[in-house]
Amino acid sequence: MTQFTHDTAATQYVDAGGTRFAYRRFGTTGRPPLVFFQHFMGTLDDHDPALSDAFASDREVILFNNAGVASSTGTVPGTIEAMARDAITFTGALGLNTADLVGHSMGGLVAQEVALARPDLVRRLVLVGTGPRGGEGLGALPAWVAELFTRKYEQQEEMWLPILFAPTQTSQAAGRAYVERILTRADRDTPVSDQSIAAQRAALAAYGAAKDPSYAHLKGLELPVLVVNGSGDIVIPTINSYILQQFLPNAELILYPDANHGSHFQYPGLFTRHTRIFLDG
Repeated sequence: MTQFTHDTAATQYVDAGGTRFAYRRFGTTGRPPLVFFQHFMGTLDDHDPALSDAFASDREVILFNNAGVASSTGTVPGTIEAMARDAITFTGALGLNTADLVGHSMGGLVAQEVALARPDLVRRLVLVGTGPRGGEGLGALPAWVAELFTRKYEQQEEMWLPILFAPTQTSQAAGRAYVERILTRADRDTPVSDQSIAAQRAALAAYGAAKDPSYAHLKGLELPVLVVNGSGDIVIPTINSYILQQFLPNAELILYPDANHGSHFQYPGLFTRHTRIFLDG
């Protein structure tokens, strides 16, 4: 095991396909690495150390910024499928032949497309707070939810409290603990650019607009999938998690109570245990 943790692992860079990808890699080798795919507007610093340090105790964890995001160079493409191609370029640059993926929100969409394009690469897939291509309300946020992403806060990381956590006292307390955890690292990642945000918004809208009531593309995801969400996701409505479980050939579903879009951050201990059972199954 390396001596590094979420807060001490150096930010590294690898060049591939004209992009310099920023990533952090730490943990125990010997198993397929666990690669985390980030949400809309997220950077390396928005991953939860309570999760990555727990998983790193018995496997390698890889956090990365896709092309054009934060400290990675290049531009963010305007489609989820192109983001997946960039992510495949990144995994190839690291020489990964087999990996398990954890995709949150937009990252879950990208991770699905990676698994569709490269079934040889992805062994198991964990989808958190996300949905299928053409899902219900995907990429079409109500105005009051969209406003949460543009609101200015004294400490900007507090934007995640109403977006990722339910308005209850218990969920907001978990949210404040999450914000405290993600602020502990001393050297900070580069903020996301306006180009990144605009392109990600366009990609989400296009992906959500690609309607197919049969969700036929999900039949191509034959690998084991764990779907996780909160009981009341306001960003990608929870009904999409049911749709994934119903239409994927080999999926199981966990819903956490009193939770919103960041249920795994609210229940890091439970999520780690449940995910380990799935990955080791």
